[in-house]
Amino acid sequence: MKIWQKNIDVDSFVESFTVGRDREMDLQLAGADVLGSLAHTQMLASIGLMSEEDLVAVQKELKNIYQEVLDAKFQIEDSVEDVHSQVEMMLTQRIGEAGKKIHSGRSRNDQVLVDLKLYFRSEIESIFKNTEVLFEQLISLSNQYKSVLMPGYTHLQIAMPSSFGLWFGAYAESLVDDLQLLKAAWAVCNKNPLGSAAGYGSSFPLNRTMTTQLLGFEDLNYNVVYAQMGRGKTERILAQAMSSIAATLAKFAMDVTLFINQNFGFISFPAHLTTGSSIMPHKKNPDVFELIRSRCNKIQALPNEIAMMTTNLPVGYHRDLQLLKENLFPAFQSLNDCLAIATYMLQNITIKDNILDDPKYDYLFSVEVVNNEVLKGVPFREAYKNIGLAIEEGNFNPSKEVQHTHEGSIGNLCNDQIERMFSEVKQSFGFEKVHQALEDLLKA
Repeated sequence: MKIWQKNIDVDSFVESFTVGRDREMDLQLAGADVLGSLAHTQMLASIGLMSEEDLVAVQKELKNIYQEVLDAKFQIEDSVEDVHSQVEMMLTQRIGEAGKKIHSGRSRNDQVLVDLKLYFRSEIESIFKNTEVLFEQLISLSNQYKSVLMPGYTHLQIAMPSSFGLWFGAYAESLVDDLQLLKAAWAVCNKNPLGSAAGYGSSFPLNRTMTTQLLGFEDLNYNVVYAQMGRGKTERILAQAMSSIAATLAKFAMDVTLFINQNFGFISFPAHLTTGSSIMPHKKNPDVFELIRSRCNKIQALPNEIAMMTTNLPVGYHRDLQLLKENLFPAFQSLNDCLAIATYMLQNITIKDNILDDPKYDYLFSVEVVNNEVLKGVPFREAYKNIGLAIEEGNFNPSKEVQHTHEGSIGNLCNDQIERMFSEVKQSFGFEKVHQALEDLLKA
């Protein structure tokens, strides 16, 4: 029997189709489900819907179940529909009637909402931490190779001098902006929907502010109808933030696959970090970065997938929303894997010196020569024309001294300012407040 079922057994084919992969996905929500129930039952006791004796029994056993989750011993039985039902069933089997009281003032709708938001907060923090490690690696490489020049490109044509300091630093700063979007997703996830029940509230005098504080949420989803409307919207916003990080990674991976190519030869990796060919013994393929590129391009499709699954759904809960887990949950692991392997690869990168000594890069310095003429008093348009004619006639003589000193240029990377921006966005998340609240909840 399901917790919503009356006296009629559900057709087995219908049950299999409607449950789908939900048990598998729900295992990832088990810890969050227990935390939500710990807060909810404290609140129920505070408004007289659970006795102190029952509360003690429920809280003790919920904490035992939470430890089982941490120890990977928690399972959802085949006969049980979802994680919420499994936790309630385990409680009832172990402590009796008190376990049947934990659902008062709740629906599975707001229960899954709070589970998802708690789970998303945890996944956002994991993404942030992996992004932070990659950011620090990029900044370190930028500082280390700030004086090593490389070609800059527009339209995939050689354009102007760049440097490895600029290249690595550019992707570090890109991650800062990506984390601003992740912070916006965090703000949406960090609002409490618990108490909205099936989307229309409850006649019980619930104290939603109390559960908000117990679970470390920054605020409430106040309107109970909107709390339910947030399902799907929350996932889409989070996917958009993830897709922004993925876009940065995919672009960087594309650069690497170009620059490791023998026609460029700017960088290399040890043989044990590349793959070979079954027929060509000389091959050192950048498979890691090719897979990062493809995985991250797949993640960039995620917001559109979620939008297509939720577009034009009317107000209220719909079973369509269950399927969002199957799209979003695996993307967390995939993005974290990409961030971690990118950092690992960069710890083993080799940079080629003296790239621009090759005469084919002489034209990179045409702007430098034009600017030198301007500094001598020649009008820019005249200097541009003169250097252009010299290039056409084969008389161009490059000046390979680069004098870029303004903010963010080759000679003034401003990495300290990029690190400052990263630190500011990191502080804005407030992970510590959440950690403290959940620690207190488990100790109570």
